[in-house]
Amino acid sequence: MALFTAATRFMVFMDATAAEPTRQLEGVSCWPRYSTTSIPTPPLCTSNGQSTVKLDGDRATGESYCLAHHLSVGRDGQRTMMIASIRYLDEFVKQDDQWLFAERRLMVNWTETRPSAA
Repeated sequence: MALFTAATRFMVFMDATAAEPTRQLEGVSCWPRYSTTSIPTPPLCTSNGQSTVKLDGDRATGESYCLAHHLSVGRDGQRTMMIASIRYLDEFVKQDDQWLFAERRLMVNWTETRPSAA
């Protein structure tokens, strides 16, 4: 988690058109964990699309489009693959000559979950 400030806010909008987040977490220790997320080896991956960053002194904003694949294992041992079309709206801050995430809003356009043999 070296890319994030200790107090990074992470907000999930399961409906990208909603005014309020579905879930909000304060600090990276509260972030969700997946069994496997790897880049760029399919079938467990996040494919990054276009991204933009706007600088303003020691702060910046960014927007990135992604297609994420996350493998989870349920209590019953059933493996599922969740595929999501997402957009990240990020705020960055420069600390000790390093750019870090200060806030991340995950906007979910759609998801699909299915059983997985992977």
